[in-house]
Amino acid sequence: MKHNTMKTGILGALVALGVMASATADAQNAPPAQALTLWYQQPAADDKPMNEALPIGNGRLGALVFGSPQRERLSLNEDSLWTGNDNPDGDYHSKGMGAYQVLGNVFVDLPAHTDAADYRRELHIGDALAQVSYTANSVKFRREVFCSQPAQVMAARFTADKPAAYTGRIELADAHSAKITADGNRLTASGTLENGLKFEWQLLVLNQGGSVAVTTDATATRLVFKDCDSLTLLAVAGTDYAFDHAKGYRGEDPHARLTAQLAAASKQEYAELKAAHIKDYQSLFNRVSVDFGASSAAQLALPTDRRKVAAVATVDPVLEALLFQFGRYLLISCSRPGSLPANLQGLWNDNNDPPWHADYHSNINVQMNYWLAEPANLAECHTPFFDLVVSQLPDWRKATAAVKEFVLADGNPAQRGFVIRTSHNITGGMGWKWDKTANAWYGQHFWEHYAFGLDKKYLRETAYPVLKETCEFWEDHLKPMPDGKLVVPNGWSPEHGPDEDGVSYNQQIVWDLFNNYAQAADALGVDKEYRDKIAGMRDRLVAPKAGSWGQLQEWMTDRDDPKDNHRHTSHLFAVYPGTQISVGKSPDLAKAAKVSIDARGISGGATEWSLAWRSALYARLHDTESAHTMVQQFFSDQFTSINLFGLMPPKTVQLDGSFGITAGICEMLMQSHEGEIVLLPALPKAWPTGSVKGVRARGGFEVDIAWQDGKVTHYRIRSKEPREVTVRVNGETKICMSETF
Repeated sequence: MKHNTMKTGILGALVALGVMASATADAQNAPPAQALTLWYQQPAADDKPMNEALPIGNGRLGALVFGSPQRERLSLNEDSLWTGNDNPDGDYHSKGMGAYQVLGNVFVDLPAHTDAADYRRELHIGDALAQVSYTANSVKFRREVFCSQPAQVMAARFTADKPAAYTGRIELADAHSAKITADGNRLTASGTLENGLKFEWQLLVLNQGGSVAVTTDATATRLVFKDCDSLTLLAVAGTDYAFDHAKGYRGEDPHARLTAQLAAASKQEYAELKAAHIKDYQSLFNRVSVDFGASSAAQLALPTDRRKVAAVATVDPVLEALLFQFGRYLLISCSRPGSLPANLQGLWNDNNDPPWHADYHSNINVQMNYWLAEPANLAECHTPFFDLVVSQLPDWRKATAAVKEFVLADGNPAQRGFVIRTSHNITGGMGWKWDKTANAWYGQHFWEHYAFGLDKKYLRETAYPVLKETCEFWEDHLKPMPDGKLVVPNGWSPEHGPDEDGVSYNQQIVWDLFNNYAQAADALGVDKEYRDKIAGMRDRLVAPKAGSWGQLQEWMTDRDDPKDNHRHTSHLFAVYPGTQISVGKSPDLAKAAKVSIDARGISGGATEWSLAWRSALYARLHDTESAHTMVQQFFSDQFTSINLFGLMPPKTVQLDGSFGITAGICEMLMQSHEGEIVLLPALPKAWPTGSVKGVRARGGFEVDIAWQDGKVTHYRIRSKEPREVTVRVNGETKICMSETF
């Protein structure tokens, strides 16, 4: 497609489009609080924690809030509470594989709070607060719960509009039967898991008015409170886990650290704790705002559980904007610098034998958790993934060298690089099937973090060594064909089909690795000879091609079944999250990819993360309405719980879809993978007028867009320093100079 090209300053572009923005307008355009609130008229069911309770977290410490008037339950998690070890035999079902664990529950019993009226349970994702309110015995009660990153505590505040309204008891229920001890108004549980991991959690109760005392009987040690005006609960938790293979992934006993954290938090007024928490959280969350248009008064009046069901049939723009922001809320809440990365359930868990171990799945799931991090302006939240991968490399290299499948042509074990099985834990252990090119897919995340942020120190010290090592592995293991082409030997297309040479999924991911490595070497100005070698190997890889019914082939031979509706679309990696196939640069292959994804459909085998992936695929293919259909269908009870956690059949919670749908919407609003910034490449008819502010583009840019009747009316592009940037807007290509942050 030809575009008229003109060179202008960004101010000129804004004037030409007839719009000037101001700080006042930004404030006026901020969404109302209800636009960022999940709310319900009933507590979470006690037997459905992951499906109904409301999640809060500070990256490392999290909780599920239930909200029962008579018995509040706060189910706590700490991200490093794992069983397992390095699992040398790779058995997915062995003790060595382990699983993510539950820390325990805090129960606050309020036996007099019967017949509650005017009940409301809320999660405010704009300030990361869970709240419960109701009336009982002519008293208005209110609860507020959050997990503070600055203070490293969970805080819960219980207030009432009359004095002496709180009488009841507090109990800790440790999920591993640790002994509960009491010291004044503090309860402590500490223990050791079967793999030697030490853990501890402490709860401090601060009361205004009334009294708090310890009681102990044959069943439990509890704190009993009587005639209190208000209560503040502060909880801390930790383990002796460390990101350090050399130390066996063990560090200091957590007791001293936790005691100090709790002491520091208890010296602050509750209002100070809350203000510091909100300020810290909003420093990330407020970077991006979206407006997809107005919803009806009837839609706005519905509680979230009913509203999401209605949104499947009738577009609800405000709820779709909330869904976008909910993914960002979850990532901020479960993946902060210094924490472990988001696992299959993010941070939250209610079962010591969770589905799929609540582990890290390398064939799409953990990657999908982080697709939103860069474009949705949460780059810091990406770093826990890099920390975990780097910490695991010594064990992964050892496991790779021990496997006959990776023996080199000369008969020696693999000497360079590593391979990852489909699942892994946090202590070097892996399980189930080898997903050979997952090493390269992980490498894509290391590269994208640089591509969006342009941090050369990070590229040089963190990303480049991983990319180069992974290239060295594939340099040693690619198989030459008689015609000189290169293939990944005996590969796999997750999670179906035979193991054979040249599977499209594997080919596309290795192409992506080699292409990213070449760009990394160019950016650093290093290893030119090796860079050119890898670029040459990239160009020799068996490439994507169209098959007999117009599809993009999943296999090297043309045998795709047009009736295959498998949940994975692994052979479309080159479209998204890869960049090998695009509408602009390879239109014929993009057309074939469209045939393939249309054939997969959303019935049959589709899951919540399938819809998320397909929303991004359709957006990259500029199929605006199909991309939006994936977003709208995500609200179905088949794909999400009432708390908007994604559902993997049969009704099992996973959070990859909740993260991935945000990434898909990012691709609908703005794309930057073809060397230019494309504004509104897949804007659906359902969002005719709206705006987005603060999304990120590759090259170190932040982008604001406003549109009306489907056309861009305003855009602003910022970077650290003024730089020339190519922008595609309303069918024209413009060359502009960016503003500065």
